[in-house]
Amino acid sequence: MSQHGINHKAYIGLGSNMADPVAQVREALDELAHLPSSRLLAVSSLYRSAPVGKLDQPDFINAVALIETELTPQDLLKSLLEIEHYHGRVREYRNGPRTLDLDILLYDDLQCNDAHLTLPHPRMHQRAFVLQPLCEIAPDCRLAGHGTLAELLKECSGQQLERALE
Repeated sequence: MSQHGINHKAYIGLGSNMADPVAQVREALDELAHLPSSRLLAVSSLYRSAPVGKLDQPDFINAVALIETELTPQDLLKSLLEIEHYHGRVREYRNGPRTLDLDILLYDDLQCNDAHLTLPHPRMHQRAFVLQPLCEIAPDCRLAGHGTLAELLKECSGQQLERALE
């Protein structure tokens, strides 16, 4: 990264439940490490979680990564969508099975709500599969208007989540 660029911190949620999900997430983490004008700073453990919404599908493998980037949120989103496409992601319907899902969870303290991007991610405070890995790499993180990760995790205690064998 250039010395003159402004470095932003972004947390990226990763998930997969098709075509060897562990390999999909690991490959995506490697691709995040090679994003232009960006640097991978931290990666959570991998977690296995039950599907949300559409329940008749395989369990997911999830993780959260922290990157430092000079990319704008919109350019970062574009890069993430390109990675998903490379992994064969097809968006047939909401909460369906997927080879790879990459979401910007947080981008600095930015709040954004436009047609393509909502920050912070609108449902992350309700998802143990996001909160637990995020808590692992950012234990002091607070979600504006929602509280600490520990408080939010208590509210998600009924959601099935376990650390995946790596």
